[in-house]
Amino acid sequence: MDVKGMRIGFGLTGSHCTYDEVYPQIEKLVHAGAEVVPVVSYTVKNTDTRFGKGEDWIARIEKLTNRKAIDTIVDAEPLGPKYPLDCMVIAPMTGVSMSKFANAQNDSPVLMAAKATLRNHRPVVLGISTNDALGLNGVNLMRLLSTKDIYFIPFGQDDPEKKPNSMVARMESLVETVEYALEAKQIQPIIIEKYRD
Repeated sequence: MDVKGMRIGFGLTGSHCTYDEVYPQIEKLVHAGAEVVPVVSYTVKNTDTRFGKGEDWIARIEKLTNRKAIDTIVDAEPLGPKYPLDCMVIAPMTGVSMSKFANAQNDSPVLMAAKATLRNHRPVVLGISTNDALGLNGVNLMRLLSTKDIYFIPFGQDDPEKKPNSMVARMESLVETVEYALEAKQIQPIIIEKYRD
């Protein structure tokens, strides 16, 4: 299904090293005619790293989408009953956020927006970026993989030798995954070879 005219929430969590891969995907959604509603976690909002300042990333996304980023739980809650989304994307989704989401916690604007979207039986698309997908967080990954209305951007190990538990989504597949999810379909394959030598 085409994303043109669709109202798509876009949540960012604190995998700062992945923002450069995610930003072009937001551009693609906007250029394809989607109305993109940015939502950021407290970590994104309040953390500066070697990958940039949180406020600078938020300013870039606000300029691109021509919308103020939702950065509080109170402002995210109306995305359920009052201003529903056609789809909610979380990319990157950290292991911490994945763990909380899998266990029904919504202590950030991004997770509140996702929960509000699930309440409306609309798709939530996840683009994971976690060093612990094949470790203790594996149980949470499996729980979300088997949950109705949740879809995954294909993901794989990003550094099997040095970080064997780490898995990251292939962000360039984000838009296509959203198109499938809008038709209640999971793009396949889900588990891919992230990088090749």
